[in-house]
Amino acid sequence: MTFKQQAKHLVEGNAAEQLAATFLQQKGLKLIEKNFRCLHGEIDLIMQDGKTLVFIEVRLRSSANFGGAAMSITPSKQQKLTRTAERYLQIHGNTDCRFDVVLMQSTQINAVEWIQNAF
Repeated sequence: MTFKQQAKHLVEGNAAEQLAATFLQQKGLKLIEKNFRCLHGEIDLIMQDGKTLVFIEVRLRSSANFGGAAMSITPSKQQKLTRTAERYLQIHGNTDCRFDVVLMQSTQINAVEWIQNAF
């Protein structure tokens, strides 16, 4: 029996998403779904903050070169996230929502930066 090993960036990405989910749950958000995918793209985390549905993009960068994690969320990426969220809302019903971003330089809890209403 052989096991397929995930690429390092996928393992690190999964760890970052899990850390972000744990961090946000400690802040009172409730996890609804991980890695929602559709034709338009993927949303890393979907969480509930009170009555507000929160679509969360998690970005991990090993360095601040080229603008770091925040600069990696380009207008094109924002558009993909918006379209993916619209599809989620079509399936599950419209509700109040927002887009948050969780930025990390490493997968350490003290390295998490949470930006609410990012775009």
